[in-house]
Amino acid sequence: MKSLIRNTAFRRLFVGRLVTNAGDSLYYVAAMWLVYDLGGSAFYTGLAGFLTLVPTTLQFLTGPFADRWDLRRLLVGTQVLQAALVLIIPVAAMTGWLSVTVVLVVMPLAAMVSQFVYPAQNAALPRIVQEEEIVDANSAFSFAYQGVDTAFSSLGGVLVALFGAVSLYLIDSVTFILTALIFAVTRIPDAESETNQENTDRVTSTFSDYVEKLREGIEYIRGTILILTLGASVIVNFMIGAMMAVLPAFAASRGGSETYGILLAAMTAGLLIGALMASPLKQVSLSRLNIIGFSLGGFAWLTAVYVQWLPVTAVLFCFAWVPVGVTNVVFMAMTQTYVPERLLGRVTSVNVSASAAAMPVGSLLGGVAGDAIGSTVVVGVTGVGFLFVTLYWLSHPLLRYVPSVEKLDPSEYGLGQL
Repeated sequence: MKSLIRNTAFRRLFVGRLVTNAGDSLYYVAAMWLVYDLGGSAFYTGLAGFLTLVPTTLQFLTGPFADRWDLRRLLVGTQVLQAALVLIIPVAAMTGWLSVTVVLVVMPLAAMVSQFVYPAQNAALPRIVQEEEIVDANSAFSFAYQGVDTAFSSLGGVLVALFGAVSLYLIDSVTFILTALIFAVTRIPDAESETNQENTDRVTSTFSDYVEKLREGIEYIRGTILILTLGASVIVNFMIGAMMAVLPAFAASRGGSETYGILLAAMTAGLLIGALMASPLKQVSLSRLNIIGFSLGGFAWLTAVYVQWLPVTAVLFCFAWVPVGVTNVVFMAMTQTYVPERLLGRVTSVNVSASAAAMPVGSLLGGVAGDAIGSTVVVGVTGVGFLFVTLYWLSHPLLRYVPSVEKLDPSEYGLGQL
């Protein structure tokens, strides 16, 4: 970890993530609560979640650009554009044009721009750190994301109650500009064996070349263990989408915006703890991490929903999200270790798009169900999804015996092939 701290490029990329995630945490709390406040229904938050999450399913379209474009320019450009988009909300409020419709339009646009960011960051990380540092680097990035998210999500509900949701959009626009400045001074080397001229040629390549490169990423995933792990991701993401859609209504029934902030903080705290545990657990088999972790997480989630005392609910909810934090870091490290660098951007984006495709559907259906049968029932049912992950890994003969990342034979699981 000390060598990472001495790495200037890593430090700047790391700080950039800290700053932009601080704004994102406030923005998400503000956005979902603002939609619920303006619309007064779980349906609107479900629709907002659907529109915001649909762009995530299109991330496979952005992956080839992360492999073709200058990563620093891509990161800077996305931050500036997002700053302009989030400013639309306070401007609309000041001019009297703010409505549910305005928020529902801005949210998916900002989300679409952000789909260029994560493939670019994932593609940049192996270029600026050593191979043996990838797990630690991902753990640090996840810690930054979840740590900041925990702090600002816990404050978000209170700030919404004190100052209003619109004011948080102004703060978020500033964080995007600051992040753009940080990324602007971050040096990201070209991919190995790629000259500047080759990079220029790739930028000016034809549409057919783009499609061909995208197809290579899809075909690569189909021949690896990544296609099997997508099944579990689909289950989890469907449940998460439904849960997030009704969380504002669930929190309102138990206290208000402060409760909403506390529950989001508990969730992100669990992800943070999991990210911190990822490095020492990287020697544990992937099968055990998923089977044991998600079974414990599922039972904790179900218990948390039906406990009426908020502190206990928050603690159990936090514990339920620990296995997600662990597996997020470990699986990303596996991808960055064994997937060929020239394919990493598109493979990552295709994988994220496929696994996230169930989230907008879950969000929309969760919002409808929240109005029909109540938010508490929906949040409880979504916890069952974690138990399905355990059954999924137990039922597949190959997934039952996947070793740790360090002991994994890439040829046995289709990884590392060009």
